[in-house]
Amino acid sequence: MELNLVLLGPPGAGKGTQAKRIASRYGIPHLSTGDILRGAVSEGTPLGKRAATFMNEGKLVPDALVIDIVASALEEERCQHGFILDGFPRTCPQAEALDRKMEGLERSLSHVFSFEVSLPVVIRRLCGRRICRNCGAIYHLVDHPPARNSDCDRCGGKGTLIQRPDDREETVRKRFEIYEAATRPLIEYYRKKGLLVSLSAEAPLESLTQRVTEILDAFLQGPR
Repeated sequence: MELNLVLLGPPGAGKGTQAKRIASRYGIPHLSTGDILRGAVSEGTPLGKRAATFMNEGKLVPDALVIDIVASALEEERCQHGFILDGFPRTCPQAEALDRKMEGLERSLSHVFSFEVSLPVVIRRLCGRRICRNCGAIYHLVDHPPARNSDCDRCGGKGTLIQRPDDREETVRKRFEIYEAATRPLIEYYRKKGLLVSLSAEAPLESLTQRVTEILDAFLQGPR
């Protein structure tokens, strides 16, 4: 059986963390559209320049840009036995485009996880996040602070920690509002398809991971 997964949830819900753990446990690739787009922005590619104007303002990147990235990724050899989509789809038109793509590949989604979290928790998580300008290591001023205020432990103090523009409170609030308006309809879309699994992302990290793996292990074992 294939694990073809979609992870939904607002910024700060922990989708990326859960995706990496799932990828490690089951040996399937983690396709994060956010990381791909941020990489393109950093490299200054034509796609990155177009995406940057939306991302820096906390707006959703237009469907056409995101769909092109995901469609090509699903055809790669690494995705032939399963995948994790993190950050896509975000809208019903994107979900419909994904359905058409999957049908063309004669495949289907196995699960859609929706990680639920409130705005105050999202603000605490994201506004305290800092990233090393040099190596990309991630810290949190409360939950995982560096040994020295503004220097990266991994780089031995050579890397300066910065706050991403989309982690500032005003932008975080806007991103959350956009998620609620644009992505919430996906909950009902996938619920009707019988694919939705809703979980509280405010639970302890290890507890949430355990629940996800229990669900996926049971699926792979098949009916008893």
